[in-house]
Amino acid sequence: MQSLTTTSLRIRENQLWILDQQALPQRSDWRECRDVSELVDHIRTLRVRGAPLIGLSASLLLALLAEQGMAQDALHHALETLRASRPTAVNLMNNLDRMKAALQHTDYVKALTEEALRLVDEDRALCDSIATHGATLVMPGSRLLTHCNTGGLATAGVGTAIGVIRRAHEQGNVAQVWVDETRPLLQGGRLTAWELGELSIPYQLICDSMAASLMAQKRVDAIWVGADRIAANGDVANKIGTYSLAVLAKYHGIPFYVAAPHTTHDPQCPDGAAIPIEQRAAGEVTGVSGSFGSVQWAPDNAQVYNPAFDVTPAELISGWVLDVGVVTPGQVRDGVFRQALR
Repeated sequence: MQSLTTTSLRIRENQLWILDQQALPQRSDWRECRDVSELVDHIRTLRVRGAPLIGLSASLLLALLAEQGMAQDALHHALETLRASRPTAVNLMNNLDRMKAALQHTDYVKALTEEALRLVDEDRALCDSIATHGATLVMPGSRLLTHCNTGGLATAGVGTAIGVIRRAHEQGNVAQVWVDETRPLLQGGRLTAWELGELSIPYQLICDSMAASLMAQKRVDAIWVGADRIAANGDVANKIGTYSLAVLAKYHGIPFYVAAPHTTHDPQCPDGAAIPIEQRAAGEVTGVSGSFGSVQWAPDNAQVYNPAFDVTPAELISGWVLDVGVVTPGQVRDGVFRQALR
């Protein structure tokens, strides 16, 4: 396979390398990913994260394994193992469905390689289109709030919600970005703060519980988040804490936008109640781990509830900014998601 570079993925000498997002921002560690078990571990430990990037990393690894001589039956097994690694993010399922179709070709090695590279190119284009559509909604002097991480680290391109913020900043319309630290994994504090700093976009980091106070003080003009799955009715699964922001935004009369590629829409999922929600390890709540090591602050026997995602009902969302355009609440009620994505 040809050499390839994104913010978080590289292909060099027919091997996949991933940027360890657990080590950021203190270190930029690139890890070689040689087989399915390694990638599954990277995904589950969030060294690889972000719905689009998870799907792309799985697709690229399958293509590389095919080029290295893995048999067709073994590739089928590898594909299904990867499919089970993150149940909520539908981009992974969509990418693997396309790779599964490529695997049926007579020259499946060539077909897998072409499809994986096509998916990377498409994601770059999707991100750029999302940024273009979303930036039209950002008014001059905007103070924006974002949650988790939705930038180039999570995609092959400029990102989704952060892609919008980046484009609006380039147009001179962003005065300030409030960055939720995003409990319990601190992906806002570690990753979004780092990305915005690299882009010279003015930001301030806040604890998640500070967002309500900022909204009450009228210091937030709009909220921008990404999505891991969008149900057929417009309900959105995203990193835990997103639903809280949507409720707060509704109360304070603040626009709440979801930015995502059309590949995050799942027409087979009727509503948010049908979206599988991943439960994660207790250690992510009882303490913290990173490049600095691990610290525990809770009692050893503390019982923990740790869902990775929550669901924001469609009625709390001001607009869904997709690569195909901006979808309004009225259009969602009229079934525009289904029409636009055919």
